[in-house]
Amino acid sequence: MSTPHNRAENGAFAKTVLMPGDPLRAKFIAETFLEDARLVTDVRGMLGYTGTYQGRPVSVMGSGMGMPSIGIYSYELYTQYGVENIIRIGSAGSYTDKAKLFDVVLATGAYSESSFALTQSGDPDELQKPDAALNDALRASAAAQGIPLIEGNIHSSDVFYRQPKDETPSYWERLRDEKGCVAVEMESFALFHNAKVLGKRAACLLTISDSFVSPEITTPEQRQTSFTAMMKVALGAEACLEKQ
Repeated sequence: MSTPHNRAENGAFAKTVLMPGDPLRAKFIAETFLEDARLVTDVRGMLGYTGTYQGRPVSVMGSGMGMPSIGIYSYELYTQYGVENIIRIGSAGSYTDKAKLFDVVLATGAYSESSFALTQSGDPDELQKPDAALNDALRASAAAQGIPLIEGNIHSSDVFYRQPKDETPSYWERLRDEKGCVAVEMESFALFHNAKVLGKRAACLLTISDSFVSPEITTPEQRQTSFTAMMKVALGAEACLEKQ
């Protein structure tokens, strides 16, 4: 089996897939945490691996940047490869001083101005939700490892570079105060929507890589290899799902 975007054979992916945006982060996770990891796809440089973690099969694959990209890869994983659970593990910009550099955020909802859901299925909901059971498994994994989570809605934006406007409050302050968004990223709204319409599970963990309320920022190298707390929480979710 293959698709225009994935050369993996039928059965090559585990039921649970971790999806960082950066394919090199997928490579790092596979080489650092998985046993017997093997490359199963590399179309367009979007690396995907399958191996085991603590004896359980797990896959990791890059999603690329933005909702169209994760929309394609997640849809194909769900519909063509039998994947049941996708956990996005990404970076985010903080909208609040409560979420500091390297803190881990568990998304309880993804708000967006995007037309992705409306165009894809006619869904007008501006807030897409993760799977409750998968979020519970991530909470249990984090608790077992002593890794604190910050929970809240996130903002999934179609735009990274916004033209500056002289407005008070700013757009991100409004999203924080009116929509409860603690951070911004660019993918989860589409992932959650795909899971909803296909009857699958999706969740999102984010590591704060920069901030709208602080000048701190991580380097590209840190974003690729230093978000290990988030990775460990996601990797431990499969065992916690089995206990539910």
